Formats: sequence, structure tokens, C-alpha cells
Amino acid sequence: MCIHVCRLGSDRPLKTYQGHTNEVNAIKWDPSGMLLASCSDDMTLKIWSMKQDSCVHDLQAHSKEIYTIKWSPTGPGTSNPNANIMLASASFDSTVRLWDVERGVCIHTLTKHQEPVYSVAFSPDGKHLASGSFDKCVHIWNTMTGALVHSYRGTGGIFEVCWNSTGDKVGASASDGSVCVLDLRK
Repeated sequence: MCIHVCRLGSDRPLKTYQGHTNEVNAIKWDPSGMLLASCSDDMTLKIWSMKQDSCVHDLQAHSKEIYTIKWSPTGPGTSNPNANIMLASASFDSTVRLWDVERGVCIHTLTKHQEPVYSVAFSPDGKHLASGSFDKCVHIWNTMTGALVHSYRGTGGIFEVCWNSTGDKVGASASDGSVCVLDLRK
């Protein structure tokens, strides 16, 4: 499977990345726009650099398809420049993994979900991660420790989670048509 980075108006790609052996489910640019992450049904997460033609990191730890990925809003070029950049991956193996992209290593494996995880979202400060799964649960994790800090069980499988701009609310949409907003203020 190929990933082509193209310029509008040009017939030729700027870059072509090859490496995945099955369907690519998601691609995301890092906040600097220099790294591209991709995840696939081949159970791998790959990091590509605009500065080279080969894969920077081939991250293999999930045991089933990786459905989605999200970069943390941290590191150079963000409002949190002194915090390390992380990447979260959500898989049909019911886990979420947090990755140190600089070193190419998994720093936390988040294992409380019982069904495939469809969505992950970092809080605006990058200190927390929300995850939503078909087990009907939204979990809120501490990204530094990997600890589960909040949990909510809805009435349908969770397809999407998102934070508000101030980081005190998480929204979630579910397979039964319900939408919930969790107020995390104490």
C-alpha cells in the first residue's frame, strides 16, 4: 500500500511512502507538519518524515487492526512546546497505546476497554487522553502515568470522543444515536 504526498496542481507526488501490507485506516500530520503517522489493518503504526523517503519508525505492538491515531497537542510549534510529543493509537485489540515518537517506543498500554477502540482524543494541554470503545465506555487517562482517572458507561458503542477547548468537557457519540457530554470539573 502506498501513501502519496502531493502538491495541488501537480501530476507527480512529492513523496511516496511504501510499507503497509494492508488497508491504511488513518493518516495524521504532527503539529510541526514534518512527520506523518499512518495506521493499518496490518497491525502496524508507521512514522514517516518529509525529510526522508523511508519509514522513521515501524511500530508493532497491537495484536489486531489499528483503527485510528492522534498526535498530542504538545512539542515544538504548539501551545505546549515544552512537553514531549506523543502519538496515541486505538486498536480493535481493545487497547490504546501511547508512543514516544522521538524514541519509537510504547510508553503506556491502556487496557481497560473490552471491545474495539474507535476513537481517541488528547485534552488541549496533552495531559489527558479520552478513549471511546464499542464496549460503551469512555475512559479518561493520565498521559504521563497511564492511569485511568475517569470512566463513563453509555448506552451504545462509542464511535467518537472529543474535548472542548478548555479541557473540562468530553463529548462522545454512540452507535445507538445518543450523544453525551461529560463535565470533568470537580
